[in-house]
This record gives sequence, C-alpha cells and structure tokens, in this order.
Amino acid sequence: MAEAAVEHPILPARLPIRQVLVAVAGIYTAQSVVGGLTFQGVPSILRANGVALDMVGLVSVAMLPWALKFLWAPLVERYRLSQDGRRRSRRIVIAGEGVAALILLALSTLGPAANAPLFLCLGLVALASATVDIACDAFAIEQLSSRDRGWGNTAQVGGGYFGMVFGSGLFLVIAASAGWSVAVGTMAGLIVLLTLPFAFVREPPRPTNADLGHRPSLGFALRRPEIRTGLLLTVLFEIGVRLVQGMTGPFLIDAGIDLALLGLLNGLGGTAAGVIGTVAGGLLVRFFGSGRAVMIAAGLQALAIAALTVAALLGAKQPAALAGLVIAMTMAMAIGFVALYSLLMGLASLKQAGVDFTLFQCADAAVAGLCGFGSGVIAQHLGYGTCFGLATIEAVAVLAVIPVILRKLPQNSIGSHT
Repeated sequence: MAEAAVEHPILPARLPIRQVLVAVAGIYTAQSVVGGLTFQGVPSILRANGVALDMVGLVSVAMLPWALKFLWAPLVERYRLSQDGRRRSRRIVIAGEGVAALILLALSTLGPAANAPLFLCLGLVALASATVDIACDAFAIEQLSSRDRGWGNTAQVGGGYFGMVFGSGLFLVIAASAGWSVAVGTMAGLIVLLTLPFAFVREPPRPTNADLGHRPSLGFALRRPEIRTGLLLTVLFEIGVRLVQGMTGPFLIDAGIDLALLGLLNGLGGTAAGVIGTVAGGLLVRFFGSGRAVMIAAGLQALAIAALTVAALLGAKQPAALAGLVIAMTMAMAIGFVALYSLLMGLASLKQAGVDFTLFQCADAAVAGLCGFGSGVIAQHLGYGTCFGLATIEAVAVLAVIPVILRKLPQNSIGSHT
C-alpha cells in the first residue's frame, strides 16, 4: 500500500485515449499475425506439402521467446526509460516490427520446407515481436488510466483474435491462390501497415517525481508482494480454462463434428465470440472495476467448463449444442483475459511496467504450455470427461480463493465501481 502511494503522488501526462487505443490495437494485432502464422498458417502449409507431423510440430518451438522474454525484459526496460526522463517505447516498437517485417520478406524467398532457415526465420520474428510486446505493454500501462485499462485490454485481446484471422485464415487463402512468397510477403506488409499508428505517437516525458535513477530488474519485481500475488492469481485463474482449451477441438472431432464445421466454428464463430467477449470484458472492468470483473469472469469460466464436462460425461453428439458450448467457452475466456490483464496492469510498477507485466504474461504462457500437454495425457488415458471434470473442480475452487487473493492487493490498483 505504501509503495503505491509513493509511486503515484502526481499523475503523469497522458496521451489521448483514442490515440493510445488505436496505436496499441495495431501492435497487438501485428503480434497476433506472427502467432497465427507460426501456430496455424505455416504448419498447415508444411503439412499440405507432405512434411511429417513431427517436423511440423517443431515450428512451435519458434515461439519460445514469448515464454522466455522475461529474461531480457529488464534490459529492454532500462533502454526504454531514459535517465533524462524520456521514453523510448516508439523507437523499440518501430525497430522491432521493422525487423520482423524484413525477416518475413527474407522468408518469402524460401520455399515452404521444414529446414533450418525456416525455423531460424520464424524464431527471429518471434524474438523481435516478443521484444516489441514488452515495450508496447509498458506504454499501454503508462498511458491508460485505471478506469481505461479495460478498454486497453479489449484492444489487446481483440487485436489478438483479428491477428489470428490474418495470420492463419488470410495467409492460407493467399497461399492457396497466389503462392507462398506472396502470402508471406503480404503478412510482412500487413505488419508494417498495423505499425503505422504507433509511428505517430509522441510520448510525454516521465513525471518530474519519477525515480529516474531506478534500475529495472527482476529482483525488484519479485520483491514486491503485489507481483508475487499477481503471479499466483494468474496461475490459478488460468489452469482450468487452459486444461480445456487444448482439447476442445479433438473433443468435437471425436463427437462426430466434421472438419469443415469445425473450421467454421473456429474461424467465424470463434472470432465473433472472442470479439463479443472482449467488449463485454471491457464493459465489466469499466463499470465494476477489475477486481469484481475477475470474479465475474471466473464464475462464467467455471460455468462454461462445467457445461462441457456434462456434455463429455453424457456423450453428447448434437453438433449445434456442442458448438454452442464451445462458443460460450470462447466468450468466457475472452472476458477472463480482459478482466485479468486489466487487474495485472494495475499491479505493475510505473518504475518498470514492462518487466512486471512481462512476468505475468510469461507465467500465463507457462501455464498454457504445461496444461496443454497435461490435458492431452489426461484425455488420452482417462477420457475427456475426467479431463474437463478436473478443470471444473479447479475452476470452482478458484472462486473461493480469488476473494482472499484480492484482499491482499492494494484496492487502488484493482479498480472500483465507476
């Protein structure tokens, strides 16, 4: 409590909210273009060219920088926050996205083969994008007031859904009609286009009361009880939905839903549900504060997981009903992402927002990876019902734990009713 009071005695000058939201939405969408390209677009192209599944799976290793970016976040933050009071977020973002676009242009000259140059290019693009993300997140935290952070996370999560559509859907459509080189080159151009709004950003200097001599570090972050509590909340909040997320596709396939319907469900249905959920999450944060929004989102996620569990245990086969349950799950997850990350933004110190928020994101990525693997093992050996049932138990238990965790946090950092 005392530290929060020391850090915020004078609010720094902020940019207009519309400019901030447009700028960060463009960058978050560009980041997700890279994710969609790596997780869905390129693997699909490789498989269509006869590449073995084990080699296709290696593409996902290129996304390791997203889970490990906390290691170099302090270095990025030290450069971003100049000792003379200037901020260099724009410089980092433009340079990083420029590097990503140039590497994609180089990748467009290579054929779609699972070889070292392809893996190297995708890994370097992920490294550049992950570094950009550190600066962009810090920029959003600094430039958005606590009452506007819900909209900031709406832009973040919504941009993620749109970027996946571009990086997977649009990429595959162009590749099928115009070829690999044109498709990859288009993605590079799209990243440049999405970065333009940020290029016109002029960050105000840091406030006169800022600790200009502070040296951003992981140690400083982990010594703060707010960060440790936020990491615990992130892990507990995400376990249930991450156990279910990776198995919804296989579950629907085994329930008899064909690939065409599943593709439509994941594409149009998933995107629409995600966008609606992000807007709903932004409204919840705006009117109830991030703390209450997290509680509401946790309840919705528990209900959605429980409904899928019942369907799995009963052996439901009705496509419409199952599709409705998956869409409800997608909406609940989107609401949860907005609410949780709005709360976590409030916990990040303005002395090193990029480091603190990156720790939360890396914890989320670690949970997603471990639960994604674990859910496959559980579903394979014990069935979907058991896997989803364990997720339901965890999600319901979290409902009792979250209020205890929230009481440990400074109330001015988690928002209140506006």
